[in-house]
Amino acid sequence: MKPNGVAIRALRTANRCGLRELAEKTGLDRGYLSRLERGERGASPNTVLLIAHALNVPLDAITKEGLR
Repeated sequence: MKPNGVAIRALRTANRCGLRELAEKTGLDRGYLSRLERGERGASPNTVLLIAHALNVPLDAITKEGLR
């Protein structure tokens, strides 16, 4: 499962959620989330699930597999 950083950023900004707020909701580092959105980092399935839950979207909305 590969995270789709572009989708994560688009959904985060559409929900008016800043990186700081997403970091607080997920417990993840803000810099890590930024690199993930830019495609510079990968993520474990648990991390992707955590982000999807924090953004209140289905898992396939923020994964590359969801693009099929």
